[in-house]
Amino acid sequence: MAERVIKGYEPDSMFGFFEDISAIPRGSGNEGGIADYLVKFAAERGLFCVRDAANNVFIRRPASPGRDGDPAVLLQGHTDMVCVKTPTSSHDFEKDPIELIVEGDMLRAKETTLGADNGVAVAIMLELLSGDYSLPPLECLFTTDEETGMSGAFSFDSSLVTARKLINLDSATEGIATAGCAGGIRYKVTLPYERVPAAEKSITVEISGLAGGHSGGDIHKYRGNAINIMGRMLAALYEKEPFCLVTVSGGAKDNAIPADCVAAIAVADPAAATAFLLEQEKIIKSELPPEDEGFKVRISKPKAVEKTLTFADTSRVISMLTLFPRGPQAFSRDMPGLVETSANLGAVSDNGEEITAQFLLRSSIESRLDELSLYFARLARFIGAKAEGHSRYPGWRYNPNSELRQKFLEAYGSLEGRKREPTVECTHAGLECGIFVGKIPGLDAISIGPDIYELHTPAERVDLRSWERFFKLVLKMLS
Repeated sequence: MAERVIKGYEPDSMFGFFEDISAIPRGSGNEGGIADYLVKFAAERGLFCVRDAANNVFIRRPASPGRDGDPAVLLQGHTDMVCVKTPTSSHDFEKDPIELIVEGDMLRAKETTLGADNGVAVAIMLELLSGDYSLPPLECLFTTDEETGMSGAFSFDSSLVTARKLINLDSATEGIATAGCAGGIRYKVTLPYERVPAAEKSITVEISGLAGGHSGGDIHKYRGNAINIMGRMLAALYEKEPFCLVTVSGGAKDNAIPADCVAAIAVADPAAATAFLLEQEKIIKSELPPEDEGFKVRISKPKAVEKTLTFADTSRVISMLTLFPRGPQAFSRDMPGLVETSANLGAVSDNGEEITAQFLLRSSIESRLDELSLYFARLARFIGAKAEGHSRYPGWRYNPNSELRQKFLEAYGSLEGRKREPTVECTHAGLECGIFVGKIPGLDAISIGPDIYELHTPAERVDLRSWERFFKLVLKMLS
């Protein structure tokens, strides 16, 4: 057995569970291994367990002695993680374990996302299901595919749930409870193209060094989107002197702000094009926030290439990278500073016949989401592309009479060593709470978590001391 990385934090077994699951590949759509682990965990402890066709796992722990009359509580988190790595990483998310690194009180991974989103929840539920704690009847739901459509939550048979109080463990700021979230819809825009023999040599333009981030939680920070920046630079060059695109790709997930993008273009004057693009780099860098100080444009030397897109198809691709709404589109009137509606272009890819752009649209108002979807459909038609909306999920409306929210305020307000005064807010990110509130009548829900930073990026890290306090908070709420 490999030596433990996380040492000196309590409860020790909870952090051991996190190391266990970090060794199991669990990107979205690849949750079979973690489901096997959870089913075996339940069987070894004689706990009621159901695994469904989507690899959701539902486990019950009976009430502790003296607490049989307490109402059941549902804890919930997701087993999948966003799989993003640095350009230099050779990590294979299909088979390699996450390599954990502790620096001070921070836990991170080596050149990849950490999976604290939402491995923290998985480890806490495993600890509570197996540890010697005084608990009410406990129901723990481990869902799948949260990061790419929440299909696990949609497909789960909610009739198994007897609890009418849900503590979702998928937030990322200590002391702040989430009591409402935005809904969303994913959009795939596909643009077929024609290739012709190349008339010029090509140069490769590579954008890197941006901070990236969560397309919901970080969208209001106006961080640079590498794909949009690439589109802007190519659009400016095309206006100066039309060229032919060879290929373009960037980003990894529609729910992450892309930090990198690469394009190859065939140009008549490579030296002039390079000089122009490097001038664009200076202009754009001056506009970016401090988090994007590492922004860099690298341009290769010219080389021969066999085929390119036509001038017309090149122009259409540039339109796809630049014209669609992006970033915050509207802010909430009820909660100042909260993004109401947004759009993110998270990934673009080229399969040799068509170029596909992956978007995630979010809004806390369903009609605004409909409106934004309509814009995307019409814009796609305008440039000759096909648009397909899919994986829509509902928002979660704030409940002014939540007993669970009051329980959180009391429990965190009395927690020793707390980081701040407890507060309640809504988020622009999507949460599975909206699905369960819609499926389970009378469900009172709240979402909480420890301090996790730079979600959906290779810089993701969790504060281990905050995680310790978070576990104590959950115990207090369950008491």
